[in-house]
Amino acid sequence: MHRITRRLAALATGAALLAGSLAAHAEGRIRIAEQFGIVYLLLNVAQEQKLIEKHGKAAGVDINVEFVKLSGGSAVNDALLSGNIEVAGAGVGPLLTIWDRTRGRQNVKGVASLGNFPYYLVTNNPNVKTIADFTDKDRIAVPAVGVSVQSRVLQLASAKLWGDKDFAKLDKISVAVPHPDAAAAIIKGGTEITGHFGNPPFQEQELAGNPQARVVLKSYDVLGGPSSATVLYATEKFRSENPKTYKAFIDALNEAAQFIAAKPEQAADIYLKVSGAKTDRALLLSILKNPEVQFTTAPQNTYTLAEFMHRVGAIKNKPASARDYFFDDAHSAQAN
Repeated sequence: MHRITRRLAALATGAALLAGSLAAHAEGRIRIAEQFGIVYLLLNVAQEQKLIEKHGKAAGVDINVEFVKLSGGSAVNDALLSGNIEVAGAGVGPLLTIWDRTRGRQNVKGVASLGNFPYYLVTNNPNVKTIADFTDKDRIAVPAVGVSVQSRVLQLASAKLWGDKDFAKLDKISVAVPHPDAAAAIIKGGTEITGHFGNPPFQEQELAGNPQARVVLKSYDVLGGPSSATVLYATEKFRSENPKTYKAFIDALNEAAQFIAAKPEQAADIYLKVSGAKTDRALLLSILKNPEVQFTTAPQNTYTLAEFMHRVGAIKNKPASARDYFFDDAHSAQAN
């Protein structure tokens, strides 16, 4: 009986060790998709200072972190659903689209905001004063037509001007172009691209680089105030099966936000180093110190777009609030 008891105890210990080994193996890997612009500065700081790895070690997990550069919400969503990344970085529009399509399956939800940023629709066409002045000869560059947050904000502005039935009126003259290429086209002029709904620092580069460039539309005006235009999101499976890795990621983001607020000059240098961008440093600092720009992980003013997308049939499921499409974490408790 003693021998049997000892054997059972040994088997139980071995099973526990095996379970622990499998759990440890499940933890410790995170691949994050980012796009272009200073709106991804939280990720740039976390990458350069290895903050995710730091918080992982504090939790007893060695985390292998990989950053993947993509362009457009469609490409990011495809990468997430195909299992090529664990965390997606894109606009609120792509988040709402994938949340709607994966309900009851992968259950993709928002992880955190990357901050509040005003997005500008800039044109170099002297005849365009408002969005009503664009014609079939114009082309408006966005990261992803009909999907990106820029495209969705443009649709909302169109709905306000022409009514919900014509919310997609400007989609037919919109083209999918990465922000760096679109900015170069606006600055240079002479191409079919006469408008670009971008993000910092590309929109500021356009205004500084082409005397004919002007702002046609501001996202804050359309959405009724500061808003979290760019967010991070993941599957429910990743969050539930990798709690230590997930928490280390959140803690890293919060530390990065505090760093940027306290040391904007160092943050600007990190952006230049990590992104490889040739952006003017003084211009970067002016963006970081702009009172309309706030680096925070707490989602703000996203529901306006969610309600609109449901109203025009872009998403089938209507969220009761922003907390429906963000995970129930401390920083997102007041998501709106």
